[in-house]
Amino acid sequence: MGIPRPRPDSEPKVRGAVRYAADRRRAGTLHARPVLATYAHARIIGIEAVAALAQPGVVAVVTAADLRLPDGDLDRLVEPLARDEVVFAGQPVALVIAESPEAAADAAELVDVRLEPLPAVIDAVAAMAPGTPLVRFDLAAAAPDDPGGGTATGAATHAAVGGEGDTSIDDEELSPNVVERTRYRVGDVDGAFARAAATVRATFRTSWVHQGYLETQACSAWVDDDGTLVVESSTQGSFSLRSDIARTLGLPLHRVRVVPTPLGGAFGGKWSLFEPLIGLAARRLGRPVRLVLDRREDFLAGNPSQAFEIEVEVGADADGRFTALRSRTVADCGAFADYSASTLAPILLAGPYRWPAFDLSAYGVLTNRVGVGTYRAPSGPPTAFAIESALDELAATLEIDPLELRRRNAAGEGDSMVDGETWTRLGTPEVLDVLARDDRWAARGEAGEDEGVGVALGWWPGSKAPAAAICRLSADGTIQVVTGVVDMSGTSGAFQAIAAEVLGVGLGAVQVVMADTASAPPSPGSGGSAITYGAGRAVRAAAEDARRQLLHAASLQLEIDEADLEIVDGVVRPLGTPEKGIPIARLVRANARADRSPIEGHATTEHTSLAPSVAGVVAHVRVDRETGEVEVVDFRAVQDVGRALNPALVAGQQLGGAAQAIGWALHEQIVHDDAGQLLSATFLDYKLPKAEDIPPLTTSYVEVPAPDGPFGAKGIGESAVIAGAAAIANAVAAATGRRPRELPMTPARTWRLLRG
Repeated sequence: MGIPRPRPDSEPKVRGAVRYAADRRRAGTLHARPVLATYAHARIIGIEAVAALAQPGVVAVVTAADLRLPDGDLDRLVEPLARDEVVFAGQPVALVIAESPEAAADAAELVDVRLEPLPAVIDAVAAMAPGTPLVRFDLAAAAPDDPGGGTATGAATHAAVGGEGDTSIDDEELSPNVVERTRYRVGDVDGAFARAAATVRATFRTSWVHQGYLETQACSAWVDDDGTLVVESSTQGSFSLRSDIARTLGLPLHRVRVVPTPLGGAFGGKWSLFEPLIGLAARRLGRPVRLVLDRREDFLAGNPSQAFEIEVEVGADADGRFTALRSRTVADCGAFADYSASTLAPILLAGPYRWPAFDLSAYGVLTNRVGVGTYRAPSGPPTAFAIESALDELAATLEIDPLELRRRNAAGEGDSMVDGETWTRLGTPEVLDVLARDDRWAARGEAGEDEGVGVALGWWPGSKAPAAAICRLSADGTIQVVTGVVDMSGTSGAFQAIAAEVLGVGLGAVQVVMADTASAPPSPGSGGSAITYGAGRAVRAAAEDARRQLLHAASLQLEIDEADLEIVDGVVRPLGTPEKGIPIARLVRANARADRSPIEGHATTEHTSLAPSVAGVVAHVRVDRETGEVEVVDFRAVQDVGRALNPALVAGQQLGGAAQAIGWALHEQIVHDDAGQLLSATFLDYKLPKAEDIPPLTTSYVEVPAPDGPFGAKGIGESAVIAGAAAIANAVAAATGRRPRELPMTPARTWRLLRG
């Protein structure tokens, strides 16, 4: 525990021995290719598939008319193929199934989809106004008693936080395109702003961003001999996917088995998408069906992260103590809001700070763009960009050091979050201490011409998701940990270390089995930094259960009280007399010969409190005033990790988060034209940061243990990406004297900023 070590799957991945979803196919597999809509909004007049069906090797062309699925409630899964209406350019309208991928692709070009164009709603803010054209036909009947057509909720759609807070909404008249509305209010906000010595009010915007995974969406499905639908998928959540498939197809859960494949990247983009459709096709045709999207299809029909517009106002007294926070967040959900983070955004916007009064509203708005998905720390980078930029402006107005302003207002243990949850101990003071000692930050006043140094904080609340695990002891002394978690970021290594620590064995004695839904206990999906903190606790509890059983078996054989036994290097031995110890393998065999129950630990755990993680970044930039190009010269990140179970993996999370933060800040944006046509459908048009764009990265961490986390560990994946773009924006402001209000800070956008 606490020793740097490589991931267990590192070597096979480097050797190319891992079989991803696209590498797997069963005998007799058919291949699917989607036919995608060419308009952002249109009425479907007809679909003609005669020419496609006449092609050699084509088995079927499936349309919505063939599915006969139940009506859904604005749910993309219940509408895997467009029925009467196309609601985004790239929406699947038909599925061609053939004997080979090439035959399916060729036939898909021959499917004639006749469309009648309708007005496309592309601007989320404009879409909120009453009388605006509707994004979907079914919105006309949505929520007739709600003047805004939306719902009020304080729970995050991405499995993260709990707590309702104050979700009351007013009588604001809005278009039915607004499908989510949230509001958190405490105190006399107007009075608090009136008493403030300084206020800052500004509007910030961020773009749609793709998760940028290397492996595109991929899945296969077939029907087993017993009639069970088996779906093999590159998914982050086996059990949530099983539920989605069963619900969509009207099957009982036990008739669906999900087999997760190794992930070739996900970052929040791989939950449920095409799997119900491919499962239905396999059931209809009686043969395995396989779908692997190409890159263009993935951009057009995937589920990227949504764009935000955030109006924020902050106030403080003359001593730099916050008086009030007010915000209005508009989240562009695209045509489907299944994975919108609009309700989570105001919680994250408040930052790891104490606010005596606040009024935070958020809106999820449908537009004729692709349906929204989640991306590492949903709404985190946009909200941190807004609040951390505003706080830097506030610090400048008050002539207070930016770090000191944050320190004076840091939330402490027992304070309330804006949604009513209680802050547990988090490492904001420790993170600020590290940032204050940073030599780049200390020498920021000596930065060269057109250079600047910026700082920012970011935080993530963590998760309360329940989890279960099994810990089996084998006759050879090895230990098998069984979980239904999908390994997305080295989780298996963390579970291996937890079990080994509890049971007193080496890492090599522990095997972690991440099983399918028919073999594993129910487990949360890999997202929201839920796994180490949540499922890791279940693994520890299962290992402790197995340890109790093992010590009991040893006490019977040695005739010694269990309290007088210890386990060291795989041997159960009396305290003080190690020579009398019994190897675990011998104990397990003896236990079996005595007809006792197998030694197998079981645990189901559920957290009662969150374990927020806070991170800070110091960024040094250089701005070319002639071209508007921003170069990140240096990037330093520090994070509260609770307890570093494996420092090497902690550093990996921080380094990856830094690279993605630079993408958020300077490069990445999904671009649609005014008609809703996607203009960035390949990696030639969608700019991911390259090696030359990444500066020297320095990472460190502080340990403020989480009371309920396994050995004090917290989830860390999300916090690592949140603060970086905000720190870079603050550095650009320091370098130029101009405040960026929009991400990404492309050369063209920065050039215009400098001139106006």
